[in-house]
Amino acid sequence: MVDYSCALRLSGSIAVMAAQREGAQAGFMVKGSKYFDHMAQADTIVFDKTGTLTQAVPSVREVVAYNNWERDEVLRLAACLEEHFPHPVARAVVNKAFEEGLEHRERHAEVEYVVAHGIVSTLEGARVLIGSEHFVIEDEGVSISEEELDAIHSRSEGSSPLFLAVDGVLRGVIHIDDPLKDGISDVLDELRRLGFKRVVMLTGDNYRSASRIARIAGVDDFQADMLPEDKCRVIDELQEAGHKVVMVGDGVNDSPALSRAYVSVAMGAGSAIAREAADIALVTDDLHSLIELRRLSVALEKRMKHGYSFTVAFNSLLLALGISGVITPQISSVLHNSATIGISASNTRHYLPKSSSIARD
Repeated sequence: MVDYSCALRLSGSIAVMAAQREGAQAGFMVKGSKYFDHMAQADTIVFDKTGTLTQAVPSVREVVAYNNWERDEVLRLAACLEEHFPHPVARAVVNKAFEEGLEHRERHAEVEYVVAHGIVSTLEGARVLIGSEHFVIEDEGVSISEEELDAIHSRSEGSSPLFLAVDGVLRGVIHIDDPLKDGISDVLDELRRLGFKRVVMLTGDNYRSASRIARIAGVDDFQADMLPEDKCRVIDELQEAGHKVVMVGDGVNDSPALSRAYVSVAMGAGSAIAREAADIALVTDDLHSLIELRRLSVALEKRMKHGYSFTVAFNSLLLALGISGVITPQISSVLHNSATIGISASNTRHYLPKSSSIARD
């Protein structure tokens, strides 16, 4: 007996299981075999910035008060609002207030967190806002002159400014630093060598800050002032243009874009929602795992194609020899089963080299 489906199904399943096992050892979990295929075929990779390209351990670099407010009062109120949320930027603000011994007891009403924008609350009858420039200045209409805004951008020098306003008046700006992960440019260069033709960064930061980060990291393109729906739009536009897109993110606001991409990857320390939405989850926040993921996916694709080609060719030969009477059905069956076992065993071999070409120190 000679049957194509036996060898194809068995050897293919074993190859995928071996790849999943090796992927787990290398630091990532793949939720289905098709995502290996998608990862191998992708030509564009899109990164969120905060927590993905950066270390996700932001710190307060500077606190600047405006319109007759005191610096300490700006930091105290910001910490009072931010202490309710587990976002890295919120932790940075709260930690800074703690370090300086600024008491920030709750004096406000219930707070409202606006995803990817900021926080809204009420303090002694006044409406209080803290968040991005887009949220505070554009969406909420807080008045500020172009000269003042330019001065804030110049002062930020690549940091991310956090705006605090009370009753429509700007009261302070907190400049947040979030350094890039070590060796990020080497990782992106290696991903290009592995076949990615375009590397894109999307961020909710202002253009000046995003431009500096993009230049240092070495991405091909970037877009700033991105809301969750904007990230979805960019992913859709890239895919409509014929690109197969990998989206890499970690936050709640990345989840819509993760679900729209050809294949998506969530960082190890990402939110539960992001990890649920993603097709692949990294065990850690080490982006070198993306290199191993790409290599493993490409190696699996090549091995599967080789296995299919060999199975079809060998079984076709057995059928031809059997039909022509050169071999008996018993010999044909033995050879068929032997080939199935052999190629299945071959598919348990390691896909990745024992050491990565990029040092992780």
